[in-house]
Amino acid sequence: MSYQVLARKWRPQFFKEMVGQEHVLRALINALDNQRLHHAYLFTGTRGVGKTTIARILAKCLNCEQGITSEPCGTCNSCVEITEGRFVDLIEVDAASRTKVEDTREILDNVQYAPTRGRFKVYLIDEVHMLSNSSFNALLKTLEEPPPHVKFLLATTDPQKLPATVLSRCLQFSLKNMTPERIVGYLKTILEKETIPFEEPGLWLLGKAAEGSMRDALSLTDQSISFGEGKIIETDVASMLGTVDRGRVFQLAIALAQADAPQTMALIAQMAEHAVDFNNLLADLLGLIHRIAIAQAVPDAVDNSQGDKDQVMTLATAMSPDMVQLLYQVALTGKRDLPLAPDPRAGMEMTLLRMLNFAPIGAKVGYVPPATAALVDTGETPAKKPELAQLKRQVIEGSQTPAPSVAPPASEVVVNDPPPWNIEPDNQVSQIQPEAVHSESLKPEMTQAHIIEQKPAPIMPAPQAHIIEQKPAPVAEAPQAHIIEQKTAPLVVVPQAAVIDQKPAPVAAPQAPVIEQTAAPVAATPSVQQKSVDPEPAKVKQEDESVLAMELSSHSWPIMFTALPLEGMLRNLVANTCLMSIEGNNLVFHSDAGHMRLFGDNHQQKFNQILNTALNSQYQIQVIEGPIQYETPAQRNQRLVAERLQAAVDSIEQDPKVQALRQSFNAQVIMDSITPLDS
Repeated sequence: MSYQVLARKWRPQFFKEMVGQEHVLRALINALDNQRLHHAYLFTGTRGVGKTTIARILAKCLNCEQGITSEPCGTCNSCVEITEGRFVDLIEVDAASRTKVEDTREILDNVQYAPTRGRFKVYLIDEVHMLSNSSFNALLKTLEEPPPHVKFLLATTDPQKLPATVLSRCLQFSLKNMTPERIVGYLKTILEKETIPFEEPGLWLLGKAAEGSMRDALSLTDQSISFGEGKIIETDVASMLGTVDRGRVFQLAIALAQADAPQTMALIAQMAEHAVDFNNLLADLLGLIHRIAIAQAVPDAVDNSQGDKDQVMTLATAMSPDMVQLLYQVALTGKRDLPLAPDPRAGMEMTLLRMLNFAPIGAKVGYVPPATAALVDTGETPAKKPELAQLKRQVIEGSQTPAPSVAPPASEVVVNDPPPWNIEPDNQVSQIQPEAVHSESLKPEMTQAHIIEQKPAPIMPAPQAHIIEQKPAPVAEAPQAHIIEQKTAPLVVVPQAAVIDQKPAPVAAPQAPVIEQTAAPVAATPSVQQKSVDPEPAKVKQEDESVLAMELSSHSWPIMFTALPLEGMLRNLVANTCLMSIEGNNLVFHSDAGHMRLFGDNHQQKFNQILNTALNSQYQIQVIEGPIQYETPAQRNQRLVAERLQAAVDSIEQDPKVQALRQSFNAQVIMDSITPLDS
């Protein structure tokens, strides 16, 4: 006997053998048991979810010699002939190959005749959406009022293409895609009955690759059995599908958690040598980040079906929730933009570099070492995270793919220290704080040689086009001095005191030569006292201290909130709370139902810790759902924004020039375009 593929051999023959689609089976079973049968049924859904299978089982239930029942005997002549596909009263029509109206008329000519063997003449029309408009029109009347011995079973993958007149004449059942859990469970049952050895992680790869189709899963299983010489091995399945080894994905996640850019690029280079599909790699990384986020929010919800729960939990404790959310968003955007990249590897590398260079640390002035940016929750560097080093060793040792190890052993884990402030080689890049530059660091050759003196007249400021804006710290306006352009360090200008002032009429100075420096910043002349370029951080810190010195109350809470170092999701949640009562060291905050659903115990503990640290107190905070009786920080911010906007509108309305334009040219002000200058 010839070999029969698994998809045909294990096609369900009864409703109780079906996997999934309970909502459809329940309706059909109740209709059969209560003899409430419709004359036309429409089954919709993607490929391989059971449309034709359910239709054939329904035909068997209608024509079983034991009577109309939801559990046919399976042994009578009608049941056997339907199973073998030779039942004369089950007419299966492929609408994709018989689209013409003549074909439909030929079918309808035989509708009036009674069934030959069975109780009902069943017309199973597959891919019915492929029929032409003329065919649908020819079918309408018969579909609405067929003879009592005729049942129509229609199946389609695209119900949107069916006319509304056809949909209104049928009972429509929408079949759902199979989940990977259902597919893996069904594959395990079949393989155990077939006595075929398998590894469960390999089945999970097949379940995900099937994309919700049970038929595709069985076809891939057949292929993997042949590929693995009668066995299903995870590495063989991954090689057959072209997927990435899970160990490599974990190594990549560990490198991102440690903000280790060289290790990340080395991993990508090694994967590129094996012609990996970077689209699948990014999808696998997204799946891992999703599981890490679940582990942080609901640890009990993380399944161990793939045997990697401990590794996921370790990564969940080593990464902050804000960082996980940012990584997921960056990866999701990168996957969307991957087809637009010059090549997939470049798109993947740029996505990973965004993950390494951006972190939810808020607006901070100055340099933040990237090694600590990914661990802002605990303030620890990767060197203080021994669990990551241990996890890296476990992942590398546990990888079954025979490939050279990328990461060093746990005893030799190298962690990138924050770059030093003074870097001598010219090809290295660093950022420094303006306060770290002192006059003693100036080299002798960088003194008076760079100061331009004009004997006839004082030097005027250089043209604005030569002033370079620096994002990390605001650049002070060049005070009548030579401008020095730097690529990596903040602009340091020569004070006005070093320039000789002359009394004659001011004359614009010629364009000063630009000195380009790549490694070390240029400081002022030793004889001139260096001033801080950006005095704002100290001013902001002083204002925060004065705000935190206020007495905590329900009315002062929205103001004190602005000085708390809250970030990300926690800041948004706390901003929507109001302080209801203070009883000793116990603080009770109220929040609405929408925000309380997201306010977990970890958020409350972190909020308590930050507030006590900022106020130097020992408060015990309790955030509960309740009415908002006082102004919340978010409401205060909205009120201030509205007041500033109204003030800007009033200023525009009262401006004499605006009034003159209105009178002379009948001009109108577009109110939606007004924005406060201090917004």
